[in-house]
Parts: sequence; structure tokens; C-alpha cells
Amino acid sequence: MTGPLKIDVHMHLYESKASGEWWKSGYDIFEYGEKADVVFGSFSGDVDDAVTAMAEAGYAHGVAVNLFSMDLFREEAIAMLPADVETNPARREREITTIEEGLPERMQAYNRWLLDAVASVPQITPYVAVDPWALSPEQNVAHLREMAERGARGIKIHPVVQRFSPNDLRMHPVYEACVDMGLVLLSHTGTDKAGAGFAEPRSFTEVLGAFPDLSVVLAHVGGGRWQQTIELAKAFPSVSFDLCEIIEWTGAPNAPTADELAHMVAEIGPERLMLGTDFPWYDLDHSAQLVMDLPELSEGQKEAILGENAARILRLPV
Repeated sequence: MTGPLKIDVHMHLYESKASGEWWKSGYDIFEYGEKADVVFGSFSGDVDDAVTAMAEAGYAHGVAVNLFSMDLFREEAIAMLPADVETNPARREREITTIEEGLPERMQAYNRWLLDAVASVPQITPYVAVDPWALSPEQNVAHLREMAERGARGIKIHPVVQRFSPNDLRMHPVYEACVDMGLVLLSHTGTDKAGAGFAEPRSFTEVLGAFPDLSVVLAHVGGGRWQQTIELAKAFPSVSFDLCEIIEWTGAPNAPTADELAHMVAEIGPERLMLGTDFPWYDLDHSAQLVMDLPELSEGQKEAILGENAARILRLPV
């Protein structure tokens, strides 16, 4: 590959193209406000799509982050029921009960699927999902140990769609296990419609203080609450961030302008920022180009954000 090293630290993979399309069509991106010229990706999001997209855009490596949500996986499973179920209310009720009872195992199966799916794809590193509603703390830790033994290098949480605070006591054993096993925690940051503040940058203060040895990447540099990020970054200099999604929404009403985003990166320290695309939502080439188009930063700083920082921070095999 020619040009600077490119690594995508925030990709989503799905078991089928149909599943990927369901997630892309159903996930509500609301927090930045309206923007007419957002460039969305054309891929559906299965493993073949990811490998193809990375090769076409010249990416050396990617990190696949599993997102699990009891609510959203329930919705997906119901949406995928055979059409004739709708005409049989009793059967539909039985099917939904089966779905409900199977959600804890569904999360574990989804994580096992990811590890199996990328086992022969060395250019993709897997991070597995953890959800305190799906399993007890003890069960989550046991599952996580199994996943780490099988090749997981980190975990992904999404406090908004999973409906929990990062400092939820049920997650503390998970964070301790991550420290013990050297796993990275990558978390969504941003707003939620109810105003609960689950994933605002300042909601991570207690966790970061309580687990100073936990390797943390905060996605989207704060999303719709990006104004809180610099203060948090200065208070916790070991925390890293990705530019996933927010860089595609610069200039939207609740997003920074390109100038403001570049200034934020400079204030945090460009060496702490990494490129992410939220594949398959956004185009890998376009996200990389937006990084290179940022003002204020030097060419070398921007090229480091494209990949060198991720290789160093996440200890990726590139």
C-alpha cells in the first residue's frame, strides 16, 4: 500500500448483508442536527464487504467493534420473523417470548461469531460487546475471559442504546477484568434523546478516576456533547479518542465546524486521536480525506491520526 498508514479503529460487522442493512436503516443519527451533504457508505457490512472496502481504500488494518443492545436485538429478531407469523397472533407471541428468553445467549453467540468470522482475516482485530442487562457481572467476566482466550483484544459499550451509566457498579468487575487481561474499552460518547446523559464525556469522570490503568478510547470525541471533551481530556491524559462519525457531520447545528474540530484535536493532543469510520455507515475514503482536510494541524499530525496513532495506542499487528 502506498501513502500513509491507514487504520480504521471503529468498524461494525454483521452476520449477513440483510442484517447490516437493517441496522443502517434503523439506527437514528439525531444528535448533530440536519446536514444535507453527509456522505454515507454503500456497503452493507458483512465481513466480505469490510475486506473489500479496506482494500479499495488502502487501509492496512481495522478494528471491528461489536455492539449489543437488548432492545435493538429484540427489534431486529422480530423484524426478521417469517411474514406468515404476522397472521398468527398466538405463534407471534410464542416467537417473541423465545426471542426474549434467548437474548443473553444471543449476545454471547454474536461475540463468538465475530471471533470466528475474523479468525482468518489478520487485518481485522475484534472487540466484543458487553451488556450489563444481558448477563450478570460474574457471567460477563466469565464470557469476557473466554473471548479473550479466543482472540478478543477489547470491548465495546454504547451507554445510550444499552441504557446504563459508564459508572454502573455492574460494570466495575468488567473494567477490572479488562485491566487484568490488557483489553481496551472503546465506548460510544454523545447525547441521548431523554437527556439522561449516559454517554456525555463528563459521565466517564468517575470511571476514569476509579480505573486509572484501564485503556480507554472514547468514540466520536464526545459527539453532540463535544464541548465537554477538552476538559475531560486534560483531566485524564491517558484517554484516547476517535474521530468516528463526528468528522462526517462537521458544520451541522450541534457539531463542531472543521475549524472547531481541528482546534479541539490540537488542544487534546493530535497524538491521542485516531481515525474511525463507523463502517458500514460511512465511506472509508471520505473519512480519511476529511482528516487530511482539517485545518490547523500539520501534515504529519494528520497522517499520524490516519493510522500511526492507532498502531501505537492499540498495539495493533501492523
